[in-house]
Amino acid sequence: MDVDKAKRLLAESDVLVSAADCAAATARMAREISGAIGEAAPLVLAVMGGATVFAGQLLPQLAFPLEFDYIHVSRYGDKTRGGALTWKVEPSTQVAGRTVLVLDDILDEGATMAEIRRRVLAMGATRFFCAVFCDKDIGRDKPIVPDFVGIRVVNRYVFGYGMDVSGLWRNLPAVHAVAGM
Repeated sequence: MDVDKAKRLLAESDVLVSAADCAAATARMAREISGAIGEAAPLVLAVMGGATVFAGQLLPQLAFPLEFDYIHVSRYGDKTRGGALTWKVEPSTQVAGRTVLVLDDILDEGATMAEIRRRVLAMGATRFFCAVFCDKDIGRDKPIVPDFVGIRVVNRYVFGYGMDVSGLWRNLPAVHAVAGM
């Protein structure tokens, strides 16, 4: 997507969640996570690249010892529809015997997070938790229910706060929806 088209897409988009509301949701999640698993000194895994913004905002607000690493899996690439799950990077930190918290930008259909849970537990994690900034209401059950949710959105194509559209606009501080989608 060229720069002019990207700027038009943003200008025509709908702001679903303001930057202030994104920050407030992240702060609330930090409190919830701290209360639930703060004593476990968990391994926190961010799903690249979508969780980058969310993790960067959340981690400084977690006032407990944790170890941080990342994983890289994708069903989307730069597409707007999910495809086959691809594992690009597994955690380099020891998972076995640990409480693991996985951070991701959005739970769409849930297939990616369900596979991450399966793989992390197969690696020997004793407990698995997931925190998603955005949980999309797709109108049907998902194979996994997130333990911590920042915001819930309607079934539209959203971007910003780590979520992209055609590989762009992850860097926005608010959540937008593509016009007409």
